[in-house]
Amino acid sequence: MAERIDGKSVSAKVKEEVRLETEKLKEQGIVPGLAVVLVGDDPASRTYVNNKKKACAQVGFYSEEYALPATTSQEELMDLVDRLNHDPKINGILVQSPLPKGLDEEAVVEAISPEKDVDAFHPSNVGRIMIGNFHFLPCTPAGVIELLKTAGVTIAGKNCVVIGRSNIVGKPMAMLLLHENGTVTICHSKTQNLKEICRQADILIAAVGRKHFVTADMVKPGAAVIDVGINRDENGKLCGDVDFEAVEKIASCITPVPGGVGPMTIAMLMKNTLSAAKIQHGLPL
Repeated sequence: MAERIDGKSVSAKVKEEVRLETEKLKEQGIVPGLAVVLVGDDPASRTYVNNKKKACAQVGFYSEEYALPATTSQEELMDLVDRLNHDPKINGILVQSPLPKGLDEEAVVEAISPEKDVDAFHPSNVGRIMIGNFHFLPCTPAGVIELLKTAGVTIAGKNCVVIGRSNIVGKPMAMLLLHENGTVTICHSKTQNLKEICRQADILIAAVGRKHFVTADMVKPGAAVIDVGINRDENGKLCGDVDFEAVEKIASCITPVPGGVGPMTIAMLMKNTLSAAKIQHGLPL
């Protein structure tokens, strides 16, 4: 039976480290500040924003929330981003996705100052991740690496398979595994022999957004399995991309949903905001 990797306890440890560093910064008169922008009334986005505000309070950050109506124009949103870019109290800017239809998400991401882009979605930061000279890492992939290390999983030299090629998780996840000297394969909807490729993985990361997509016959016995998916089953209960009950019997370690990768995403956002505050005040990371 696989060891369950507890994202709640690991995220609590990361946030406590951030809180202690924040205390030191406050002694120098520096309070890290995060602005979260929510456009429209998507219930999942509202939950995420509430959790981010709660985490800011836990670690001692200053935070601002901008809840804008779904009718907000592109120009109004860009003006707000520009104001936040020039606000010295704000070190990190996060515009919650998805945005309502009609708004250009790519333009909004590119408008955020790379120094304040704590999601690490700006092309400048994506490029830095590619070459390995980065200040911030995308929160979910960075959280996955933290979980693997906490569980004692060695990445170097291992066969790592990532299912999914999104800009938010799949692609940066592959780059971070590569930076840790893993041998990486990215699988997607056009991949042939998906099952055979997954069965060769020492580390299997599912980020495809389809409930119970990864079945037991796709997993190599003893593999580390990380489930990034958040879906709902036929009873409306939260579940991941992995058939947890079946895969738990053959993996060496596995993340549950909920309580696995999810809490880590917000913990790494706090870490990125702390780094942003240090950079903007000329302090070493």
